[in-house]
Amino acid sequence: MGAGISPAQALEQLLEGNRRWIEERQVHPDRSADRRRELAAGQSPFATVFTCIDSRVSPEIVFDCGVGDLAVVRTAGHVLDRGPVLGSLQFCAEQLRTPLVLVMGHERCGAVAAAIDGIESGPGQGEKGGLGALVDALRPAYEQASQRNVDAGTTSGISAVDFPDHMTRVHISLTVQAVAQAAFAEHAIAAGELNVLGAHYNLETGEVSLLDR
Repeated sequence: MGAGISPAQALEQLLEGNRRWIEERQVHPDRSADRRRELAAGQSPFATVFTCIDSRVSPEIVFDCGVGDLAVVRTAGHVLDRGPVLGSLQFCAEQLRTPLVLVMGHERCGAVAAAIDGIESGPGQGEKGGLGALVDALRPAYEQASQRNVDAGTTSGISAVDFPDHMTRVHISLTVQAVAQAAFAEHAIAAGELNVLGAHYNLETGEVSLLDR
């Protein structure tokens, strides 16, 4: 794959870069003019990061990486579609040969908050057009995060303040499942050539925490 490393090795490189970011000991690799000229002939990123467009969540900074190290796909709320977005992830896996796809959401996501507002405003009251599509794409995460505890007959105990972050984590997990179940990913995962994982970014600490699949 990409840089000739395993999915586990790619993940460790990402996490080590994130540790440097947290501890303020970045090395800012692969950002020289020589590196720029080297990559003019081709690229071989070691991982793909699928994340939000939020300006505070820049993968190359969060993981202390440089030019050519990461393939990055970004949409509001890391919303996945079955067209260009999934196709971009497929391109990264099949053409760039990256051994890892990391789906990374983050706390206080504006897209998630907007989706909650759109859903809870009632039929006909939400945003139209592109933002409406965003709301619709995040609706499954909202519905799953809102499920009632059947045994107790009450909500799961998630407060209104904590609900958006809870919904974000559910959305990360659903996105990981969707990517991992895509035809291009299933065979590569079974062969040990690709892994698809979820992660959550803390805006205050800078820490990336892996989510259980």
